[in-house]
Amino acid sequence: MEETARLPLQPPTYGDLVTVLSIDGGGIRGIIPATILGFLESELQKLDGEEARIADYFDVIAGTSTGGFVTAMLAAPNEQKRPLFAAKDISDFFLQQCPRIFPQSSSLLLSGATKIIKSLTGPIYDGKYLREIVWEILGNTRLHQTLTNVVIPTFDIKQLQPTIFSSYRAKDRPKYDAFLSDICIGTSAAPTYLPAYRFETKDPPTGHVREFNLIDGGFTANNPVWLQWVK
Repeated sequence: MEETARLPLQPPTYGDLVTVLSIDGGGIRGIIPATILGFLESELQKLDGEEARIADYFDVIAGTSTGGFVTAMLAAPNEQKRPLFAAKDISDFFLQQCPRIFPQSSSLLLSGATKIIKSLTGPIYDGKYLREIVWEILGNTRLHQTLTNVVIPTFDIKQLQPTIFSSYRAKDRPKYDAFLSDICIGTSAAPTYLPAYRFETKDPPTGHVREFNLIDGGFTANNPVWLQWVK
């Protein structure tokens, strides 16, 4: 694996206490952590006001697969430099959008055997609508622009090793400062369900192009808390 310099961590939000939020993957099951986070945020708002958001309370938010998308929704800035989504709105988003992300044609509803046969010939879903909606929401926001530090695991099928996108890594290695949209599509590309996702970044000082060929971060750590290092 590539070597990288150790960067000093920024001071934690609450003195000596470093607060970390870790969000599992799981496709449509992303509704579960979204619902829990919506409740947590509502309780925090009772203490600190209606504008309180999850990103205000965590030094690091980590998420894999669907959890990576939830992470980006919680930490990406809007035009007012506040979190793009309130936590309470994320579960509604999944309920509304998942039928289009994972459309159920009549052939797929016939039996589990149909899905198995389909998966042998390629991904069950083409991922087109997922890519469209992710780009519509996150646009050209890059990793370094998140309102708190984030960590999103993926797996590169050409390098045959994990690729961990983190705010810390983006600070000294511009080629990892990818669009959040690209990162979220990559970490959500579950094999047999969605196609692998390819994109490139460029290191401005050198012009060096870095190619990524990513699948679901669950191949690295479906629960990001399992990570013992961030490269």
